[in-house]
Amino acid sequence: MTVSKMSWRPQYRSSKFRHVFGKAASKESCYDGVPITRSVQDNNFCAVNPRFLAVITECAGGGAFLVLSLHHTGKVDPHCPRVSGHRGNVLDIKWNPFNDYCIASCSEDTTVKIWEIPPHGVLKNLTVAWKELQGHSRRVGLIEWHPTANNILFSTAYDYQVMIWNLDCPEQVIKNPVRTISHHTDVVLSMSFNTDGTLFATTCKDRKLRLMETRSGNIVQEANCKTHKAVKVLVLGNLKMLATTGTSRWNDRQIALWDQDDLSVPLLQENLDGSSGVLFPFYDPDTHMLYIAGKGDGNMRYYEISSEKPYIHYLTEYRSNLPQKGIGVMPKRGLNVSSCEVFRFYKLVTIKSLIEPLSFIVPRRSESYQEDIYPMTAGNKPAMTAEEWLSGIDKGPVLMSLKPGSQEVDSYTPMTKGCGNSVDTRRSVSRPGLLQLAYIQEQLGGKEGDGNAESWSPVTNGDDPTLCSPPKTENELRLKFHKQQEEIRRLRELLNQRDVRVKQLELEIKNIKNSQS
Repeated sequence: MTVSKMSWRPQYRSSKFRHVFGKAASKESCYDGVPITRSVQDNNFCAVNPRFLAVITECAGGGAFLVLSLHHTGKVDPHCPRVSGHRGNVLDIKWNPFNDYCIASCSEDTTVKIWEIPPHGVLKNLTVAWKELQGHSRRVGLIEWHPTANNILFSTAYDYQVMIWNLDCPEQVIKNPVRTISHHTDVVLSMSFNTDGTLFATTCKDRKLRLMETRSGNIVQEANCKTHKAVKVLVLGNLKMLATTGTSRWNDRQIALWDQDDLSVPLLQENLDGSSGVLFPFYDPDTHMLYIAGKGDGNMRYYEISSEKPYIHYLTEYRSNLPQKGIGVMPKRGLNVSSCEVFRFYKLVTIKSLIEPLSFIVPRRSESYQEDIYPMTAGNKPAMTAEEWLSGIDKGPVLMSLKPGSQEVDSYTPMTKGCGNSVDTRRSVSRPGLLQLAYIQEQLGGKEGDGNAESWSPVTNGDDPTLCSPPKTENELRLKFHKQQEEIRRLRELLNQRDVRVKQLELEIKNIKNSQS
């Protein structure tokens, strides 16, 4: 009996993201001539949403930042109007995840300010904020919005305090935070929330990594980082893990992964290189991809993260000669799904006063929507109000589909009552079930003459087809044929819109059921 020898073959890990590649935007799609801040703070200095790009700028006589329309690329006017109400340098800016016209900024002047951006952008200098938060005694270095509760903001300053603010209160100047968390003994370097906002992690100059309950501020886990000096932290919510970037004892740049339930020792530590710049980590929970961008260099490594050993799987590295000082990230709902774009960065390049968009793309031959790389993702609707969250309620994010046509553009409403009110409340799936179902029935009914895109009549040219006289010439026949072709095309588009709307309403019903359970 002969035994056949099995030939050895290398084992490749199956992954749909193995060939993801980075693609820099053309020169025409960049923002040129931007006076990027010279601050030495290790922040992103840039914030992006599907409408606007905000960047902290260098200016005399106080702090300012620019808000540019996302599509107005090219040379930026040096006299472009700015948001300039702070008396000291602006250190961090963050867009409200549930309102594309609301942005928070913090400054060396010890305040946090909330700004209402007009629908057509900043056409003249904006100096009066919608809200001003006064509670910190030293400069405020970081701000973060709660990921699921509307109008809840976290700030941390060089007074070592983390403060929680409720923006739904009527006062224009808020002097008392909802809660102050005082566990840190030095400056907080970074903050990150889990998916439903029940926990948040911090790194601190005291070399401790802390995981805390968001509402109470109680410490759940704490690690003393002896062999890994953590600078930035991310909660990988759907994997119950933390990722930190920092340096080793020998000052090599490092990445580490931690078990959320046990921070006594890291699950993994990996040295990357010997450069000196901070590593900025970014995580996409939909694809489980982790991106690591180095400050002061143009390289960007990316990995896939799994919950089982070896936990981290290197994919490849994007290299560029343009070093980044800071980076903004586009929310998933702002990506170009027709080109299979799964992540988009906005690199701040100080040496050229340039902001360069950088897309990461999954190579696919088909131009149709790729559902396997775009699962349901956290949308721009809050799961609950600030009052509900403060009363002890916790809810996961309201999910949305990225399929073209399944999203509606939110209308603009001035912030008369709250920063979240620019979202059309009729479509908010966190509303009471009966009212929401009534709205869904109204939409499916498609009342005529209500201005809805779904209210349509087969005769769009105002003619009654039964009264049309027969054409007498070849030109009339040709004209009639083209009109009918155009009519068929329009009807098909309307039919597709109805199909997409039905799917969206089904998703909203599902969200209602989940929120009531």
